Amino acid sequence: MNNSITAIKGIRVGHSTSEAGMTGCTVILCPPNTVGGVDQRGGAPGTRETDLLRPMHLVQHVHALALSGGSAYGLAVADGVMRYCEEQGIGYPVPPFVVPIVPTAILMDLYMGDPTIRPNADMGYQACLSASSEPVTSGNIGAGMGCRVGGLFGNPSATKGGLGSSLIRIDDELMVGALVAVNAVGDVVDEQGHIIAGIRNPDGSFMGMLNAMRGMARMTPPDSSNTVIGVVVTNAKLTKEAVNKVAQMAQDGLAQAIRPAHTLFDGDTIFALATGEIEANVSVVGAFATEAMASAIRDAVKSAKTLGDVRAWDVI
Repeated sequence: MNNSITAIKGIRVGHSTSEAGMTGCTVILCPPNTVGGVDQRGGAPGTRETDLLRPMHLVQHVHALALSGGSAYGLAVADGVMRYCEEQGIGYPVPPFVVPIVPTAILMDLYMGDPTIRPNADMGYQACLSASSEPVTSGNIGAGMGCRVGGLFGNPSATKGGLGSSLIRIDDELMVGALVAVNAVGDVVDEQGHIIAGIRNPDGSFMGMLNAMRGMARMTPPDSSNTVIGVVVTNAKLTKEAVNKVAQMAQDGLAQAIRPAHTLFDGDTIFALATGEIEANVSVVGAFATEAMASAIRDAVKSAKTLGDVRAWDVI
């Protein structure tokens, strides 16, 4: 059974990954008339086309989303996604042209591989070509390739993050799922609150980010650039205002699974997409979006493998 967002009719996901750069991008291609929203809470975001998703703005529909590594350089992947959509005749109609709407968010992974290799327009285009409705692969792939958790003191004391996925079937027809790239400052915790990824002590045990922060309360902390970026997708029929509410509620899933979340050094950005098949209660969809996001974050960590000098969650 497909337990990822591609179980929702019309949603396709593709990746482009650079092993040398230890970076990549992930693209979500949307069916016609998909309504988009966003909620951004971290202090260091890198985004494109997010203002357009908010209520009181003209455009209602999203044609694709891109999640990328490469810090601000990675925003270039949207150009490749736009090129692909334009070739397919997909976009906001401005006769005789179309203008594809491709909201994009990036994360900072330049400390992992060759920092001169960054996701670009060609990688965005290739991710579109690879997009399919097959179950989404989690772990070291696409935007999750260069992710790490608890990188405040460098790679040897960090834990490998990655790309995570989940799907919740609310009833026989209504679904909501999440896809997320986890590159957090804070610890990732399981359902019982136990740390499964974060800063490590010399013996490999987890220090606990809140413990580390006690020593920084009266000092300037080391430079750190981290982000959790992702999307929740539902087949519900929702207004633009309602989709933004779902994105807002999904941030609670981030706060459940990551402690602390939304710091000054995070760029936490969550998109929401509604494909419009089934009439639904927005509060119910948002409640399950919260659960889906928390589950996808934990899946990202548990699916990631050791890369370079950053150890996987279960490697001491």
